[in-house]
Amino acid sequence: MAQPIETIAQLFYQAVQRDLPDALAFKRNGSYVPVSHAELVAQVERISLAMAARGLKAGDRVAILSENRPEWAIADFACALQGLPDVTIYATLNAPQAGFILKDSQSRWVLCSDRAQLDKVLAQWDQLPLLEAAVLFDGDLPEGTSRSLVSWATLMEEGQAMEARRPEVRGWADQRKPSDTLTLIYTSGTTGDPKGAVLTHGNLASNVVASLEAVKMEEGHRCLSFLPLTHIFERMAGQFLMLHIGASIYYAESVNTVPADLLEVRPTVLASVPRIYEKVYGRIYDGVASASLVKRLIFHWSMVAGRRIVSQLYQGRTPGGWNGFCYGIARKLVFDKISARLGGRLRLAVSGGAPLGGKIMEFFWIVGVPILEGYGLTETSPVITINRPGEVLPGCVGRPLYRECNGRPFVKIAEDGEILCQGPNIMAGYWNNEQATREAIDSDGYFHTGDIGHQDDQGRLYITDRKKELIVTSGGKKVAPQPIENLLKGDKYISQAVLIGDQRNFISALIVPNFDSLVRWAGYKKLHFASHSELIQDPMVLAKVGSRLERVNEHLSNYERIKKFILLDHEMTLEGGQLTPSLKVKRRVVNQMYADRIEAMYGEPKG
Repeated sequence: MAQPIETIAQLFYQAVQRDLPDALAFKRNGSYVPVSHAELVAQVERISLAMAARGLKAGDRVAILSENRPEWAIADFACALQGLPDVTIYATLNAPQAGFILKDSQSRWVLCSDRAQLDKVLAQWDQLPLLEAAVLFDGDLPEGTSRSLVSWATLMEEGQAMEARRPEVRGWADQRKPSDTLTLIYTSGTTGDPKGAVLTHGNLASNVVASLEAVKMEEGHRCLSFLPLTHIFERMAGQFLMLHIGASIYYAESVNTVPADLLEVRPTVLASVPRIYEKVYGRIYDGVASASLVKRLIFHWSMVAGRRIVSQLYQGRTPGGWNGFCYGIARKLVFDKISARLGGRLRLAVSGGAPLGGKIMEFFWIVGVPILEGYGLTETSPVITINRPGEVLPGCVGRPLYRECNGRPFVKIAEDGEILCQGPNIMAGYWNNEQATREAIDSDGYFHTGDIGHQDDQGRLYITDRKKELIVTSGGKKVAPQPIENLLKGDKYISQAVLIGDQRNFISALIVPNFDSLVRWAGYKKLHFASHSELIQDPMVLAKVGSRLERVNEHLSNYERIKKFILLDHEMTLEGGQLTPSLKVKRRVVNQMYADRIEAMYGEPKG
């Protein structure tokens, strides 16, 4: 019988005993190349030996500045076995941002995916007195530098030369304790400098085990990994958990190649943030809009048939009777074809990182891709709650992983509505930041999430909004922006939406149209335009979007209703600085970026 999992080191060695031929797989020259469990453990142990031989010892920090790839996972496990906390850095950060994390974490080494990432480090090295070496996964090392640089291939060769000593690594792994620091993950930094959440082996191991108790998963799964491994959700659910259950992990080439990768990999399970599901939903509806009248009618009839039985699907029941018969026809006519575009084998999808719109969730369940929405944060390793199969409720993020921990509620709601959590998944604190740690974790050990919510009589949790993102109008009314933004994004003409109105006398919105749908509509109306910028200034377009907003306003209280809006001619993106790496809106940045237009819309300076 397998030992209870208390550390990621234990998890790793239990998992690799299966020896799957494709534990990991990555694209090389257009084809997926598998890495077996035997190859994985050999490479992990060789890298661990090489790092130790070069002077790294338990407790030293090693940063990873890379996109998803097998070397990321190999380095992660090598660090975990040896007791080297790894510091994860988003590959999308610029040089000063990456430099801040390297300096704050006091990293001794940094592992870089390519020359572009290495150049960021070289540009900041003068400000990094504790950085001793940089490792390059791919490409040629630069010449003429005094810095200590080494290639991944060289490290692997050095480890291979010590092949007889590989059992030593297992000995190091056996020394790991649940309280040992596993990783430092820096928050996205939407307000001020990012903080490094210190997560332990026990934090992540307990979250893997508890998540699998909530959602049973058998062996034989294949996962497509495309969220950054720097993100705690992908690290826990897409790497540690998948390895633990014996799933094969296939790395997408990039987020942009996911549609093609889905068809090639044909995954059975996905873990993603809502923005990805929203984009898939939007693409499918765009395709329907351009289809023939007959196909459009069949699709909409099928969706009606699906909505009649979707509540039974949420409860794990097989629809019967006339409605079940109609749904069966709809599946053959429409939904099986949509499922095929997603690879045809998806049995489960998990959504986290931000609220998922009810319309989006309903759509995926109807087409045969059950999405389970969960809730958590970096500081909670990450899962706090999740919807269980057979008891799914849209708008709800499920029941807590535990009812109680240490004789106290795992989750409770503070007097002001803030969600609090205590248990084995709570971080040890923020790296070198005692004040921030005291502000986040109270004297009773409860972590203050910063989210507002409530629980029903079954213990199911509902998220209202971020505590710091609540809009307080000049009249004192509190408006939660995320639920309204999700309603807006459910409209086929709207891609992104950000509510404005803090300390203002009414609510307004920044809207990014779904230009595929809008351009098609403009063609029907024979509107003339040379660019998206010109299109969004057309009075008919403004009236059209205004009418779509009114549909949403019908479901809102008067003080929540959107009185004015601004159309943007471009998407808000990670590269543009408006989104975090987990694709959530940076509200402060957006407010600053469009300040002039916002002030003009309100007609007077903010007071």
